[in-house]
Amino acid sequence: QVQLVESGGGLVQVGASLRLSCAASERTFITFSNYAMSWFRQAPGEEREFVAAISRSGGITDYADSVKGRFTISRDNAKNTVYLQMNSLKPEDTAVYYCAASRAILPVIRSDAMYYWGKGTQVTVSS
Repeated sequence: QVQLVESGGGLVQVGASLRLSCAASERTFITFSNYAMSWFRQAPGEEREFVAAISRSGGITDYADSVKGRFTISRDNAKNTVYLQMNSLKPEDTAVYYCAASRAILPVIRSDAMYYWGKGTQVTVSS
């Protein structure tokens, strides 16, 4: 069974930091490094949007303009985990954050190209 589990969300104030994690079950991801990983988010009443993506090796990353310079995506293939470090959080970052996996080599920003999805973790930034 496919399983991606996000964690690390919470309620924080403007300007704070959070680090999201997404762990892939070993039984599903026999070789985690065969998957490019992405983060998406969805705010209430809004469509799901791309946030950040990372290549299989971790050497190439891509970001939405709205988070460039504030968010950093990384991965640890030995731990089957991808991370999203979020700094200088703003109220508009409030959303449910999802990690997703694709079988591409390079970072993928299209949600319809994702093969597996997690169930999401809530991030709320209060002013």
